[in-house]
Amino acid sequence: MYFLYNIAVHIIILVLSVVALFNDKIKLFVQGRKGTFNYLKAQLSKDDRVIWFHTASLGEFEQGLPIIEQCKKEYPEHKILVSFFSPSGYEVKKNTQAADLVCYLPMDTQSNMKRFLELVHPELAIFVKYEFWPNTLNLLEKHNIPTLLVSGIFRDQQLFFKGYGAFMRKSLKAFTHFFVQNEASKSLLNGIGFENVTISGDTRYDRVVEILDRDNRLDFMERFTKGSYCLVAGSTWPEDEVLLVDYINTSSRKDLKVVIAPHKIQREPLEKLKNAIQKKVVFYSDLKLETIADAEVLIVDTIGLLTRIYSYADLAYVGGGMGSTGLHNTLEPAVFGVPVLIGKHFKDFIEAEKLVELGGIEPIYREGDFTKKLNYILDNKAVMDEKGEINKNYIEKKTGAKIQIGNYIRKLLKVSLSNR
Repeated sequence: MYFLYNIAVHIIILVLSVVALFNDKIKLFVQGRKGTFNYLKAQLSKDDRVIWFHTASLGEFEQGLPIIEQCKKEYPEHKILVSFFSPSGYEVKKNTQAADLVCYLPMDTQSNMKRFLELVHPELAIFVKYEFWPNTLNLLEKHNIPTLLVSGIFRDQQLFFKGYGAFMRKSLKAFTHFFVQNEASKSLLNGIGFENVTISGDTRYDRVVEILDRDNRLDFMERFTKGSYCLVAGSTWPEDEVLLVDYINTSSRKDLKVVIAPHKIQREPLEKLKNAIQKKVVFYSDLKLETIADAEVLIVDTIGLLTRIYSYADLAYVGGGMGSTGLHNTLEPAVFGVPVLIGKHFKDFIEAEKLVELGGIEPIYREGDFTKKLNYILDNKAVMDEKGEINKNYIEKKTGAKIQIGNYIRKLLKVSLSNR
């Protein structure tokens, strides 16, 4: 199977190089990787001490950020490298101040990863949530490089737990320790012989709680929301926007302002969304502070503001769950102590499932649910407060993963340094 895997990787590389001629995202994926080795060669010397974080995409970067920032603060003599697999992570965070170096992870061939590790020579490798590349992990083990998985989550349908998944199980031996999110993940790993497992929870909870300590004030939101309730719909897709537009156009409420922050910032779909709304609507890029208070709907046609905008929400809608794209981050609005509405496809999103069960998140299952549930919450302040409190308390009780992982890293690097 390992032999077949290596053949498959090379075939995939060839196929992607062809697809890149016709697909812009795949072009970024392919072209971006071509500069990785030259970039690392220019930025790193043999004397540099490196802590390497690998994150699949933007969500995993945000998940690992509390640990990344903690390492940057506590180990200033080290260079922090963050690698991405996906363009949607790399392109957004390639200039982040949280790391000293940011690059694409090369495709997982033996030659690629041998060269990558020779250039990076990390003292510690940290993988966030998942991304298990056999050649990468085998080389980390071969070179005795301490390797951690943080916020890991495992499911029984994964290859590790199948009879024919021996080569993938072998690659897991590279991990010095697994920090997983739940008991089910720990049990699965124990079941295939791994005892070096700690249930630390999800670092995303630490991440979102830190948001509360920042300056989230936005002048335009102060003026836009003054005297009204505010619904913030974040990371929306067309399937979500059908619900929002229908509600906005048919509602007679005068006490509600709506912010829509689409997941994709593309001019044509944004114009289409604006034209579908029959109320006074303005783009963020066009707003004037002196007139923003007159608008009823604000469309955010830029990135980087959504987290701060959530701080002005009285209730939130998080997109992705009405279609097949995948539910976006419900914790970001929930941490501000507001009720959250989501689409019906939220299975396997652990925090969403739990908060639906507790009552802090309301799912939209069928036509009419959105209007009914939204108006019910708006008309019952006690219900609004109760649901918001459920969300806030749940998140506060889930923090602490950063502390556990940070303590382990300190011990690990102390041992590593003593062996130098």
